[in-house]
Amino acid sequence: MANTSNLSGPEGLMVHKGRLEIKAEKAGGAIFSDIREILLRVPWHLAAQRSLSSRLTSLLTTRVTLSDLYFSFCCLSERNISKEMTEVEVNDGPAPVLDLGAFVGELTVEDDAASDDVTLEGLEQELQDYKTDDVCVQQVVAIILAKGTKLRDYTKDVENNLRQIELDSIEDYIKESDNLVSLHDQIHDCDTILAQMEKLLSGFQAEIGSISSDIKVLQEKSMDMGLKLKNRKAAESKLAKFVEDIIIPPRMIDIIVDEEVNEEYMRTLEILSKKLKFVETDTMVKNSKALNDVQPELEKLRQKAVSKEDKHTVSKGSRHVFYAGGWCPAVFDFIVQKHNALRKPKTNVQILQQSVLLKYKYVILFLKEHGKEVYLEVRAAYIDTMNKVLSTKIRAYIQALEKLQLDIATSSDLIGIDTRSTSLFSRGREPLKNRSAVFALGERINILKEIDESALIPHIAEASSKKYPYEVLFRSLHKLLMDTAASEYLFCDEFFGEQSMFYDIFAGPFSVVDEHINTILPNCFDAIGLMLMIRIIYQHQLIMSRRRIPCLDSYLDKVNISLWPRFKMVFDMHLNSLRNANVRSLWEDDVHPHYVMRRYAEFTASLIQLNVDYGDGQLELNLERLRMAVDDLLVKLAKLFKKPKLQTVFLINNYDMTIAVLKEELLVEHFSDLIKFVKTRASEDPSSSSERPITVTEVEPIVKDFASRWKAAIELMHNDVITSFSNFLCGMEILRAALTQLLLYYTRLSDCMKRIAGGSALNKDLVSISSIMYEIRKYSRTF
Repeated sequence: MANTSNLSGPEGLMVHKGRLEIKAEKAGGAIFSDIREILLRVPWHLAAQRSLSSRLTSLLTTRVTLSDLYFSFCCLSERNISKEMTEVEVNDGPAPVLDLGAFVGELTVEDDAASDDVTLEGLEQELQDYKTDDVCVQQVVAIILAKGTKLRDYTKDVENNLRQIELDSIEDYIKESDNLVSLHDQIHDCDTILAQMEKLLSGFQAEIGSISSDIKVLQEKSMDMGLKLKNRKAAESKLAKFVEDIIIPPRMIDIIVDEEVNEEYMRTLEILSKKLKFVETDTMVKNSKALNDVQPELEKLRQKAVSKEDKHTVSKGSRHVFYAGGWCPAVFDFIVQKHNALRKPKTNVQILQQSVLLKYKYVILFLKEHGKEVYLEVRAAYIDTMNKVLSTKIRAYIQALEKLQLDIATSSDLIGIDTRSTSLFSRGREPLKNRSAVFALGERINILKEIDESALIPHIAEASSKKYPYEVLFRSLHKLLMDTAASEYLFCDEFFGEQSMFYDIFAGPFSVVDEHINTILPNCFDAIGLMLMIRIIYQHQLIMSRRRIPCLDSYLDKVNISLWPRFKMVFDMHLNSLRNANVRSLWEDDVHPHYVMRRYAEFTASLIQLNVDYGDGQLELNLERLRMAVDDLLVKLAKLFKKPKLQTVFLINNYDMTIAVLKEELLVEHFSDLIKFVKTRASEDPSSSSERPITVTEVEPIVKDFASRWKAAIELMHNDVITSFSNFLCGMEILRAALTQLLLYYTRLSDCMKRIAGGSALNKDLVSISSIMYEIRKYSRTF
């Protein structure tokens, strides 16, 4: 805004060269009106103009002097301009400054005669208002009053100072008027640009709104199309599956009608089975018209697949195919042919089942689901075939085993029977070297260590002219029965899906074995062999349990139940032979151990050894009865000696022999290989010679086996004695004697090693004698 050097206003008030001149005669309301008109011409902010105009209007209604007018004008200008500038700074940045001093110049007011008449009305009220102001304001007023200065003088000084400051401030404001004008122009230009941008953006907003509507429409169309596509795909999928499941391809008809039973035929049967199940179970198909066309053809194919000699016609495209079941093998004929192959001599049934029949197990499943009557015929045919085949094979095997049997004992081989009264002709069936096996266990216990070995092959054993105790044949027979039964049980479960038919198949084989056992048991007087068979059955039960195959549980229980009564009967025969023994015929005028006592010791040691891992209380009770009977017999025999000394010596020798036998049996159980070698191959006489020299290869397994487990074996011997003998002192005495004998055996083995060429190579595996003696002393301390 440009400075105005000469501005004329109403009469009596003129601005000349920057000074506001007021004529003296113009006073009162006229002067105030003129001042308001001049102020309104100044280009202040609208709010400032309105404020000043309002203030001046209020002054017109008040009686004031010219000096009061000037003072009010200055104060009002200062306050309104400052407030306006502050608002501009806050809202629009730096505010333009109005150079009021340059605009109006010096304002001179002529002296007013009435200016001295200053009224102080309202001063008290103003002071009261001041009380609510700051504490500083109140203190200043108090100081002025305390000085005693005239209030008018002090007020004039303040007015002059304020006037000067006000004018200086107004001049500073006016100097910045150009900047305010420039700022105003810039704001106006900005407003113009912003208005154009607002118009442009409004257009954009309208276009965007239109595009958004179009996008929304497209989105709705896209969702609608997507839903339709999804529904059509679902419908297409169901329709395609329906068509695929219900149609009958010509190739399927060709395979079932013309082809042999092979892998492709099996796959075709699976497809046919799915179609038959689909037609039978799906409710949607039952209501469809396509079923009327397809169902008759499916039924004809089903009948063809399971038929024997029936004739059918199947539609194939536009023609009809006529076939007879006899032209190509149907499922029933094929399975029956395979079953007949099992009847051929020297056929390995298990191999034929695993390699041939299991390939076609789906044929049985197809018959089971879609040809129940034919399936039952196939099942019955298989049961009949396998029943006869297995019965024949097992009967032939039993007959071959009977040729290998070695008779161990007869009804006269009892503990209390006098051997001198036995006829020589009654021993014709048994070699004399096997007499020791009647009462002593010996190596017969090895059968329990070979419990899971393969069954004997009769023609190989017969070619070697070997004979075996019956428990060996018994284990071999039941090993074959276990393996055959397990194989057949698993095959029935996998091929037919029925485990129960196993018992129908094995009814014949079980009958053959039962017949054989019922023939053998009445003529079996071998108590040791019977107890071994009982233990064999127990081990076989454990094997079948580990295999998780329960098919022989009832059979093995039945055999076990039949063995125990026979053992009890034979045991009672031994017991009665002692109780009813003829003392006079048994007595000999000799204090050496009696053969009856040796029989008892061997027999008792054998049964104790067979009961170690089983803890059969009934057997222990029977052994106690046997001990009491033999003790009574021994006392009766001792009384036949005339001298008491001979009676005592006779008893001591017999009891000592009993301990020796128990000791030997205890060692044989754990160190049989060592004892056998020392007794047969080693010699205490260095000068003795044998038929063939001893080699390191022969001795090395014995030495290494002893070194690896001798401590564990001694510990087992100790546990056996603790559990087997109710008399602790007697048991520990037997253990100590057994360990001493073990030391003697091992010493002989060590001496033998020194005489073997290259035997020094095994010195690192030999156990020192001092180590064995330490173990003996350790267990002797417990005694």
